[in-house]
Parts: sequence; structure tokens; C-alpha cells
Amino acid sequence: MAQLTRIVRLLAVCAVALAVAGSAERRGYVPEKGFVPNATTAVRIAEAVLGPIYGDEHIAQEEPFTATLKDGTWTVQGHLPAEYKGGVACVEISKSDGRILYVMHGQ
Repeated sequence: MAQLTRIVRLLAVCAVALAVAGSAERRGYVPEKGFVPNATTAVRIAEAVLGPIYGDEHIAQEEPFTATLKDGTWTVQGHLPAEYKGGVACVEISKSDGRILYVMHGQ
């Protein structure tokens, strides 16, 4: 009986240790206004993401980029001069953590 009690206690300790280790999350500094607090930052991130995908020169032709915030998501879009035909780049970025949620380029 004592042996069984010790085994049960050991299993309980192991279960608690695993639960604590599994739930431990590494968190550093989190800015109060999110990692992407303004339109300027959102545009910079979008340009950094779009350049390697579509080419820096191509993306530069779509400047200026505009960023709008809705429901915690920045939508960044390029613009084309009136004489150009085609689509523009679009990137959606999470304001809180900077995750890239969506990337697309119209044709």
C-alpha cells in the first residue's frame, strides 16, 4: 500500500511538472500599442515583405503605399499612376504582433 501511494504521488508530481513546463510561455517586452503602432511602421513592414517576393524595383513603382487600420489589422496597399493598368500589392499585418496575415498582388 505504501509503495502504491508513493507511485501515485510521483505520478502526480510528474503531471504537475509537465503541465507547468508545457504552459510556460516565453514572453519579452510587448508594446502597449502593439508591435505595429502606426501606418508608417505598417508600410515599412509591407515593403520589406513585398520586395523579396515581387522585386524591389516593381514594388517601388507602386509608391506611395497607404495603410489603413481596421479591427486590429493593417491593410497596406500600393498605388499605380493613372497611365498604368493592372493591380497593386496588398499586405495585411496584425497590429498587435506584426504577423503577416495575407499577401497578394493583383494583375
